[in-house]
Amino acid sequence: MNPLNRRKFMGLWAFSGTGLIIPDSIGAVDFLTATPATSNAVEADTMEVGAVEDLMREHGVLRRLLIVYGEFARALREGRQVGGFDQLNKAATLFRTFGQDYHEKALEEAYVFPSLKNSNTEAARTLDTLIAQHERAGQITEILLTATSGKQPENETTLAGLLESFVRMYNAHAAREDTVVFPAWKRAMNPRQAAEMSETFEDIERQRFGEGGFEKMVNDTADIERALGLYDLSQYTAQPIAIS
Repeated sequence: MNPLNRRKFMGLWAFSGTGLIIPDSIGAVDFLTATPATSNAVEADTMEVGAVEDLMREHGVLRRLLIVYGEFARALREGRQVGGFDQLNKAATLFRTFGQDYHEKALEEAYVFPSLKNSNTEAARTLDTLIAQHERAGQITEILLTATSGKQPENETTLAGLLESFVRMYNAHAAREDTVVFPAWKRAMNPRQAAEMSETFEDIERQRFGEGGFEKMVNDTADIERALGLYDLSQYTAQPIAIS
C-alpha cells in the first residue's frame, strides 16, 4: 500500500448529521469543501489538509528532533551517553534537510513571511527575529554535524550547551509561529489562495522527498528515537506526586 497522502484524513474528525465538527481551538485546517456525513465511513478525498496544517505538522517532526537534542544534552551533562553520536549526526542532518532547507527556506521564507512583511500585525513585527533565528539554527546545525562526524566530540560540555541553546531557541520560535505567524497568514488568504498554497506545498514536498515525503520524515525520526532508546512515549510521563 502506498503511503497515505498527508493531506488526506480518514476518521480523524468527528461528524454529526449536519457535517464536520471543527473545534474552535483548531484553526489550522483549510476545509475548503465538505460534504455532510451520511455514514461512519468517509472518503479521504473529501477532506483536504491546508498549507497551515502542513506547517504545524512539520513542526511536530522538528519538535521530536528537539527531544532527541534535549535528551542527548541531558545525558552529556550527567556524564552518561544516551546513544551513539552517529544518531545525533543523523538527527542534525534531518533537521537541516527537512527543517531548514525545506520547511524554513522553501516554505516559510519563500511564501509565508513575504506575504506578511508589509502587514501591520504582530506577525510582521516578528519576522526579522524569526529569520535571524533561522540563520542561527543553520550555524549551530553545521557545528553539530562537524562535531559528530565519525568521532567522539572533543568537548562534550560545549556540545551539550549548543544542543540546549538550540532547543531553547527553537521551542520559542516554533511556538510563536504556530500561535501568531501561521494564523495571521491563514487570515490573509482567501479560500482560493489557501487551496493554491496547499497544492504548491504538496508539489514542493513531492519534488524534495518523493511520494509520502512527510511519512518518510516521521519514520526516519522514529528510527533515530528507537536507536537512542527514546521512542517509547511512556518514559516521558511525569512521576506520581505524593501528597501528604
